Amino acid sequence: MGGMPKPIEPPSRAELLDHLLRTRIAGQVATPRENNLSHYRKLANGDRHYWLGLELGDRWADEQDVLAVMAERCGVSDDPAHRHGQDTIDPELTLAGLDRLAARLRKAALDRQSVLLATGHPGGLLDVHRATAQALRAAGCEIVVIPAGLTADEGSVWQFADVAVLERGATLWHTHSPAPMAAILNGLAAEGRPQPDLVVADHGWAGCAAQRGLDAVGYADCNDPALFLGEAEGTLQVAVPLDDHVRDPRFYDPMVAYLLAAAGLAEA
Repeated sequence: MGGMPKPIEPPSRAELLDHLLRTRIAGQVATPRENNLSHYRKLANGDRHYWLGLELGDRWADEQDVLAVMAERCGVSDDPAHRHGQDTIDPELTLAGLDRLAARLRKAALDRQSVLLATGHPGGLLDVHRATAQALRAAGCEIVVIPAGLTADEGSVWQFADVAVLERGATLWHTHSPAPMAAILNGLAAEGRPQPDLVVADHGWAGCAAQRGLDAVGYADCNDPALFLGEAEGTLQVAVPLDDHVRDPRFYDPMVAYLLAAAGLAEA
């Protein structure tokens, strides 16, 4: 007989720490140092592609200031002379971010809030968001249904497994753009519907929502500094540091089990 796979048992904190390191969700991640520094420099130089929908003004025009925040909140090397090779995400910071995210999800469940989930990384994080949506709905939250017919960046903004995504040519698209989230929020307003109480997302989907003043939380890789800067400034509520596209998306399953248990949603 087929059916849904049995939920995995939530790991302990120590077990998840070991898992994060073994699967390279954190620890010695695949993103090379030179890629990280290139993105920090482009953000500091005002390239809006790397702002992920946030308005950073001239507050982060010094690449070294960006590096300092990334070392503090993500766990990359703080040595400006380290220009090439291996870089890191501190798994303790990943766990701390998951705990902060769990606290916000718990509040959403207790208050029966409306929640919008979205991803610019469907190859890695789609099922992370889908499982979160399923647990929130079971706990009594409203999962926001996006308006029909939305378009952005020469694609369609769809909802797949309760998660908003960008689709082009029958393919779910990897995107850093804030435009798809802007299309959703504008579409809701045009229909006279309220904005979400909470947005759970990544990339520009999270940045756009946060910039508009919504409660927004999300996941961010070590080469996507904007969301960590947004968290440092208080625009974004939570940025969880992790490699957002590891070799097998099933590697995220223990992390999700830990997150939902910490949020009191595992039973749901």
